[in-house]
Amino acid sequence: MSGFGNKVYLLLSILVFIVADNSQPAYGFERACMHGLVRSPAILQLAKFERAKIRNDHLNISFIGHAVFFIETPGGTSLATDYNGLHTPPYVPDIVTMNPSAGTHYDDRPDPAIKFPLIGSNPDGSVATVDIRYKDMRVYNVPTNVWKLKEVLHSDSSVFVMESAGICIAHLGHLHHALGKKQLDLMGRIDILMVPIDGYATMSHEEVMKVIADVKPKLILPMHYHFPGSKQEFTELAAPHYRIKELKTPVFQISRRDLPKKTEVLFLPSHYGDTLPSVDTP
Repeated sequence: MSGFGNKVYLLLSILVFIVADNSQPAYGFERACMHGLVRSPAILQLAKFERAKIRNDHLNISFIGHAVFFIETPGGTSLATDYNGLHTPPYVPDIVTMNPSAGTHYDDRPDPAIKFPLIGSNPDGSVATVDIRYKDMRVYNVPTNVWKLKEVLHSDSSVFVMESAGICIAHLGHLHHALGKKQLDLMGRIDILMVPIDGYATMSHEEVMKVIADVKPKLILPMHYHFPGSKQEFTELAAPHYRIKELKTPVFQISRRDLPKKTEVLFLPSHYGDTLPSVDTP
């Protein structure tokens, strides 16, 4: 299914309203993940939303739906992962990440008010390099799904790493394979891992388990779990190794001190409801 077809299908599944934006002051920046290594208007938005009051050294994390998480920092920075123009956050974020390997992870006409629309590969399909700092957040990418064509490396997706409040978050995007040592080294220390668990459109559940074991996060936030049977199959595979928890609300706040000592899986309900169908392509 094309990206346009995906969006039309999802659009018919959702009915919500539009809310407004405001701004917050800046904070300082703290490098943690890399340990010194350096490298159009939205269609729909959520109704009845008030900006979160975020405690110092905490992040506010919401699961909007599909592969879209919304991260807010104490310094007023906001970021939406794998923004697609349909599963839209409650107000226009400062930063969005996008991956063109799937139409439901990308928007070719993002809201012009977004300050930093970050794409996981270049328009010609070549490997992209992203490393930005805005207020109290740093965002960088690690290219994935890489292949060589006429001696030029190409990629259609990236792992995006977000760092703020001393917490390092990695969003795996539309990853199709286990991660190599170089990719893991470039990602650095990861505290929270946002991982697709569909089982076939991205990776098999066995590959997902290997990625989790290799990354060694403290907290796993599943996405892509609206695919039929995907949540149950992943849970059965993960339960012998990790504690499985579920929240009744799609949002929580966390600090580095709150991270579990042993890795846990935390399911968040989608802002759009668990019945929202996910349509995606391999």
